Amino acid sequence: MANGTARKETKVVHYRECQRNHAAAIGGYAVDGCREFMALGAEGTAEALVCAACNCHRSFHRREVEADCDCDCSSTTTSG
Repeated sequence: MANGTARKETKVVHYRECQRNHAAAIGGYAVDGCREFMALGAEGTAEALVCAACNCHRSFHRREVEADCDCDCSSTTTSG
């Protein structure tokens, strides 16, 4: 990076409660109560995208991104 500063940013993604409307076909609104996504299978498999608790696809769960910034901002100004 410029001025000798280094920036390391990591993002952690969590999938929270299921928001699938199971009663949409009949004009209502009902969710199943699943509070957090739990993968059915190992990472990299098709089962990793299915929730073990509610059997819904991961895309129905609320996505929460935590951005963690580890910055080395010791020299942010230049003299000149």
